[in-house]
Amino acid sequence: MTVEGTAQRKNARGSSKRTTAKKATAAKKTSPAKAGNTGRSEQAEQDQLVQLLTPEGKRVEHPEYAIDLSPEELRGLYRDMVLTRKFDAEATTLQRQGELGLWASLLGQEAAQIGSGRALRDDDYVFPTYREHGVAWCRGVDPTNLLGMFRGVNHGGWDPNSNNFHLYTIVIGSQTLHATGYAMGVQKDGADSAVIAYFGDGASSQGDVAESFTFSAVYNAPVVFFCQNNQWAISEPTERQTRVPLYQRARGFGFPGVRVDGNDVLACLAVTKAALERARTGQGPMLIEAFTYRMGAHTTSDDPTKYRADEERVAWEAKDPILRLRTYLEAEGIVDEAYLATIDEESEALGKRVRDAVRAMPDPDTMAIFENVYADGHALVDEERAQFAAYQASFADADVVAEGN
Repeated sequence: MTVEGTAQRKNARGSSKRTTAKKATAAKKTSPAKAGNTGRSEQAEQDQLVQLLTPEGKRVEHPEYAIDLSPEELRGLYRDMVLTRKFDAEATTLQRQGELGLWASLLGQEAAQIGSGRALRDDDYVFPTYREHGVAWCRGVDPTNLLGMFRGVNHGGWDPNSNNFHLYTIVIGSQTLHATGYAMGVQKDGADSAVIAYFGDGASSQGDVAESFTFSAVYNAPVVFFCQNNQWAISEPTERQTRVPLYQRARGFGFPGVRVDGNDVLACLAVTKAALERARTGQGPMLIEAFTYRMGAHTTSDDPTKYRADEERVAWEAKDPILRLRTYLEAEGIVDEAYLATIDEESEALGKRVRDAVRAMPDPDTMAIFENVYADGHALVDEERAQFAAYQASFADADVVAEGN
């Protein structure tokens, strides 16, 4: 569903204040969340959230998921998140400047991606969506290679097998099938590596994801399903998509699910590491729901102010994943001002490298869309190509006229 389509539906619904009020009342009575209530309180659901670092930056323990990291490893996680956020911010700005056609920001989801990404072994294989810029960073993919597709100059700027990181997948949810099939192949090869598939809360409603769950469970495939629940599938909140917390869906397919604080990089690392090890040792699939928040727009073509309240974003800003880790590191004396200044300098250098790389890329071939549609050509495509070429040429003619004046 497009944002434009949502806006049209909202306008159609808003013809009468009285009608809107009645509908709101009816919706309240039949709230999906309440209809699917299993009898546990909201606090009980919160207790199911695996957390090792509170929003205030306090270290806590969990009975099932423990992790012991060196100061160097902790500093590395902080560096990863800061640099990933900087790259993401530069890409967003470049799109606003017309250098990219589109960009899907990960702002607010750094902990989920860096935590899970650093849990992977080199021989594990990743199947991402189109927002896993932090995971790509962890797999050693050059950030500038991610931008070619969004500029329209290639279909993915890296070799998937060089980093065990598949190309970005635009079709919602389809990569979970690819991951499941690949995991079944890994299993037949007798390898002890694992596969991880990333998707969002919106994709969890897709049939492809349900089929992936079925096949992976039946064949005991070594795959981890990592759902970044950022609360919004474009303009639809999670409560409009499910009657139970997403992690509980795994139970119906016969494998475990767990909800982790997606803004806690330590918890995401610990839980993903355990799930991957479980898969490697023949215990089958597992679903991780990283409970996080999409701080920005779905993509740069979206305007989230049309469908969500500012108060919601402000509440989640207090749970910022980078700030909470920095608070902890400073309190423990693991970082000092000199180290933080070094990361800031590295961040600025990365931003400049990204800007220079994108501006050095060629402009997209505007006529390429008509190539390879049919193997032997087609009269209708030829007609459309000619029409589009004439449309493009009209801009050049307008420029000539403007220069003459």
